[in-house]
Parts: sequence; C-alpha cells; structure tokens
Amino acid sequence: MTQDRPTATELIEAVRDFLERDVQPALEGHLAFHTRVAVNALGMVARELRLGPDLDAAEAARAAALLGHDGEPRDLERELASRIRDGSLDDRRTEVRDHVKETVRAKLEVANPRYLDD
Repeated sequence: MTQDRPTATELIEAVRDFLERDVQPALEGHLAFHTRVAVNALGMVARELRLGPDLDAAEAARAAALLGHDGEPRDLERELASRIRDGSLDDRRTEVRDHVKETVRAKLEVANPRYLDD
C-alpha cells in the first residue's frame, strides 16, 4: 500500500537532514562517527527507494537480452554469472563487460554516488 505524503523517502531524507545539520555538529568522537554512519545509511536507503526499481528493471532487461530469455532478476544474474564462469559468453565479452560496468555504476549510484566520475 502506498501512503500519502510524506513518502517513506521524504521521511528518511528529513531524518537524515536533521541528523546531519542539527545533531552531528554538536557531537564528538564515537557519537559523531556513528551519526555520520547513520546519515550515510539513511542516504543509501533513500536512494534505493527512489532509484532502485528503475535500476533493477534496467539490470534485469540487460541480463535478459544477454541470455536470450526473461526471468526473475536474481535468477538471471545467477545464470549470467554461471555463464561468465563457464565461458559460454566469451564471444559476447564486450556486451557482458558493458552490462557489468553499468550494473556496478548503478550500485554505486545507490551506495555512494560520490564514487562515480563526472
């Protein structure tokens, strides 16, 4: 069930902003460190809620195109990993590499977009 506003993402971002702006500057040592960890974790959760469905769908579509059939996203990725290991996709190395690079880029976009190059 979808709730009205504020959305889950908006609530998470509000708590994250409060911790970062108001709480963290008043803390020192371990509490400041753990608050920074919490701020980063909330940012990851908010990005996953906001971006995850589209990124997951794109990853599944790329994997399905490489494998030549549809399926559950996790099953497609497992099969793709197995076929990379057994060498049966060696003739499509460029396509596989592009898929893996895009998948890693998408994961970084959620985990820590600062790691991405401009």
